[in-house]
Amino acid sequence: MNKTTTFLVEESCNNLRLDKYLASKLKTFTRSQIKKIILSKDININNKTITSPSQKIKSGNFIIVSIKKKEVDYIRAQKIDLNIIYEDNEIIVIDKPSGLVVHPGAGNKEGTLVNGLLYLYKKNLSTLNGLSRPGIVHRIDKDTSGILVIAKTNFSHANLSKQFSNHTIKRKYIALIWGVIRPLNGKITTYLSRSKKNRQLMSVNERFGKKAITNYRTLKVFGSKEIPKISLIECNLETGRTHQIRVHLSYKGNGLIGDKKYGKKKKGFRKINKKFQSILSNFERQALHAKSLGFIHPTKNHSVNFESKLPKDLKKILDFLEKFTD
Repeated sequence: MNKTTTFLVEESCNNLRLDKYLASKLKTFTRSQIKKIILSKDININNKTITSPSQKIKSGNFIIVSIKKKEVDYIRAQKIDLNIIYEDNEIIVIDKPSGLVVHPGAGNKEGTLVNGLLYLYKKNLSTLNGLSRPGIVHRIDKDTSGILVIAKTNFSHANLSKQFSNHTIKRKYIALIWGVIRPLNGKITTYLSRSKKNRQLMSVNERFGKKAITNYRTLKVFGSKEIPKISLIECNLETGRTHQIRVHLSYKGNGLIGDKKYGKKKKGFRKINKKFQSILSNFERQALHAKSLGFIHPTKNHSVNFESKLPKDLKKILDFLEKFTD
């Protein structure tokens, strides 16, 4: 099913970019959604199909926008225990445990955060990300724990998406990495793109891809005769690309503990403490936790910040390191 919307360009909008014009008219759509509509050949200006977001428009142009509604698989509402730490009429803030997938996808139709949200809120969630991702403004990986914000209304969703797009959202992560990162405090700036070897993974690219910026600082370095060097670091994201922290730390040669996709197995450390070895073998995810999330509330227009305590599995590793390290 298609929905058609038409516009007659005003004199005041003469010579404006097409994407900026549509963003001012289609206020319930994000900039990335508008770009997809244009690239999908769903924009017609004076009977000519336009596929360039930067196309300049003229006063008197007649624009036809065809918005396609995709058919999606039915998503079942399920009762799932969710740790909701804040809620109002516009947003929900959730402390996500590791192991919980954010939204349905290939091989994950049930048991996701979205299934649980539908059980609690039914249709009272934003729809800007489609019917398969109600309320979902951003994601964190299945095996990463921590703070997520969910949008109840399309207005709040669009507002939060703009803040993410403008890189004004404050995101801090806690990570445990192998070795000592050099320099101890710094900034990693690269381009990220799909890996040519495995399309499910991301990789650093010197020339192409999306720009990714991770600020980091070393909080503490652990190590002894029976334990390899391990660092506790804090990452502050300027951008939020897929697997960004995991790829950046692997690129620096300091992969996350427990990261099966981007981490490297430690070799050559023969006398590792047996208890610590047991703790690591039972740690079944990457040591990454979304500690805090700060943003401007969509309707209250003031800064809010939400924090999450370290989960038990990460705290268990840290407690051991604190006691055992020289």
